[in-house]
Amino acid sequence: MKENELILILDFFGQYNQLIARRVRECNVYCEIVPYNISIEEIIKKNPKGIIFTGGPSSVYVENAKICDKKVFELGIPILGICYGMQLMTHVMGGKVTKASIREYGVLPIEINNKSLLFKNFKSRNDCLMSHTDFVSELPEGFEVIAKTETCPIAAMEDQKRKFYAIQFHPEVSDTINGLDIIKNFLFEICACTGDWKMSSFVEESIKTLKEKIGSKKALCALSGGVDSSVAAVLLHKAIGKNLTCIFVDHGFLRKNEGDEVEEIFKNQFDINLIRINAEERFLDKLKGIVDPEEKRKIIGEEFIRVFEEEAKKIGMVDFLVQGTIYPDIIESGLGNGSTIKSHHNVGGLPEHINFKEIIEPLRDLFKDEVRKTGVELAIPETLVYRQPFPGPGLAIRVIGEVTKHKLDILKEADIIFREEIRNAGLDKQINQYFVVLTNLKSVGVMGDDRTYDYTVALRAVITSDFMTAVPAQIPYEVLGRVSARIVNEVENINRVVYDITGKPPATIEWE
Repeated sequence: MKENELILILDFFGQYNQLIARRVRECNVYCEIVPYNISIEEIIKKNPKGIIFTGGPSSVYVENAKICDKKVFELGIPILGICYGMQLMTHVMGGKVTKASIREYGVLPIEINNKSLLFKNFKSRNDCLMSHTDFVSELPEGFEVIAKTETCPIAAMEDQKRKFYAIQFHPEVSDTINGLDIIKNFLFEICACTGDWKMSSFVEESIKTLKEKIGSKKALCALSGGVDSSVAAVLLHKAIGKNLTCIFVDHGFLRKNEGDEVEEIFKNQFDINLIRINAEERFLDKLKGIVDPEEKRKIIGEEFIRVFEEEAKKIGMVDFLVQGTIYPDIIESGLGNGSTIKSHHNVGGLPEHINFKEIIEPLRDLFKDEVRKTGVELAIPETLVYRQPFPGPGLAIRVIGEVTKHKLDILKEADIIFREEIRNAGLDKQINQYFVVLTNLKSVGVMGDDRTYDYTVALRAVITSDFMTAVPAQIPYEVLGRVSARIVNEVENINRVVYDITGKPPATIEWE
C-alpha cells in the first residue's frame, strides 16, 4: 500500500458505511474506516488523498451530535460528504440544516449539473437512493448547488475551489444508478488517485508487517478449515514459516468428512505444522441443555480458547493467537458502535482472560470477497478458496435447540445431499452460501402406510457479494424436489423439507 493512495472514511455509524469502503476498494484504491472523532494529528500522520464522511442515524443539530474535528476542513484535503456527512459539512461550515416536513426515502430522479467533476460524463437526470429526514436548507458560504429533486432543493453541493463535495443520496448502494461512477469521479478526478492498489499489495504489506511484529516468536493459528482461517493460516505461514503451528479443533460440528479433508490439505499440500484435536465429546458435554444461540456461541468460543491454551502449554511459550476474523464478524458482533446481531466465536465470544500475549487477526479489515482474492494471491487451491462459507460454531448453530450427537448426524446426512444436488445442477458457483438447518420442529407425516412424527429441515441458499446483505437464491423447483425426495428417503428421522426465502435483512443468513 502506497502511503499517498489512502482514502480515509470517517464513520458516523450509518448503515452503509462498510459498503462505502468496499466500493472504494473495488476501484483499486486502499481505504480505512476510522472513528468520526479521530484526531487531526492522526489524520495528518495517515496523509490521506481524500476523506469521505459517511451517513449516520442522528441529526447534526441535536445535543451530543457526532461532530468531527472542525480543523479537518483546514487541511487542504478533498472531502466527500454522504447524507449525514453532507449535513455535517453544512452545519460546521455555516450553512443551515432543517428537519423536512416530509421524509424523502426511496429511489428518486435527481436533476444534476453534469459540469461538476463529481458528475462528470453523467446525463442531466439520474436515479438515486434518498434516505433522509433532515435536509440542507441554506448553503454554506462558497458552495453551489449541483443537484436537486422536486422536494429537496439542495440534493448535492460543491465548493470546487476547496474540493469539498457533498450529496444527500447514497452512491454506494446498487439502487443509485451510476453510483460507483460518482465514487470513481471523487477518487480519480478530484483526489487524483492512481488506483494501483491490489490484493497483492495487501498480501505483500501484511507479510512484511507480520514478519516485523512476530519475528522469531511463536504463533498459534485457530484453524477451522473454512476459507477465513485457511487464508489467515497460509498468510502467517508465508510470514513466519515453522514458527506457526496450526491447531485444528475438530469439535464434531463440521460437515460430513470435512475433518479428514482439512487434515489432508494442510499436512500434505502445505508444509504447515498441524495438530488435530478431536474434541466432539468435550464440546457436546458443554452444550448439554443449552438452547439459546448466543449462549451456544459464547460457550463454543470459550472452549476453543481453552483448547488452544492447553495445546500451547504442550508446545511451549506461544506469544500470539491467530484468528480468521473478517470485517462482517466485527460488525455483527457489535464491537464498533452498532448493536450486537450475533456473537462470533472469534470476536464477541472470546472469554475475558486468555493466556496469550496478543491476538492477531490479519483479515479483520477484509470482506469475504477480498479474503477469497487474498487466497488466490497466496496460491491456495480454488477448491478451498471458493468453498462454502462455514461459521466457527459450525453445525451447532444449524441445529436449533439443544445440540446432540443424534441431531448432528441427521443434519450432516441431509446437508451433504443438498450440497451434492446443488453441485450436480451446476449452481454451486452461482449461489454464495447454501446449507441445511435442522429445526426443533416435529410434524406428522406418512411414509408407506405408517404415520411418522419426525423433524423438519430447512434449506437455506442466498446470493450475496459481501454477506452484509443477501437475497434468497431462486433454485429451480425440480432441483428442490430432488433434494427433498432424497433427504426424506435417505435420512432417518426427517419427514418434511421447507425452503427459506427470507432475505438479509430482515433475517441473518444463518438461523442462529
